[in-house]
Amino acid sequence: MEEIKLNPEQLERAANMLKAIAHPKRIAIIGFLEKGGSLSVTELHEKLGIEQSTTSHHLGILKDKGILVSRREGKKTFYSLKHENLKNIINCVSMCKSD
Repeated sequence: MEEIKLNPEQLERAANMLKAIAHPKRIAIIGFLEKGGSLSVTELHEKLGIEQSTTSHHLGILKDKGILVSRREGKKTFYSLKHENLKNIINCVSMCKSD
């Protein structure tokens, strides 16, 4: 197996991304975006069953840590995963859960 070399800055960024993801609602957001591609704040808050302001807060954290990207269309903001590899993290978490 090939050794992966990461410098301290890369490790710090990776740790910060994992910390941002480590919340049940944020994992759910990433899961919805993995399946839906690009979703608006309204669509996500309805799927999550939480207040729109709370959804926006979680989205802001994920975007700030480089996990999500956003684009505006009129009055709506749509979010999607910044890196396709993030799907692997969610798949791994889903497969590693306790039964």
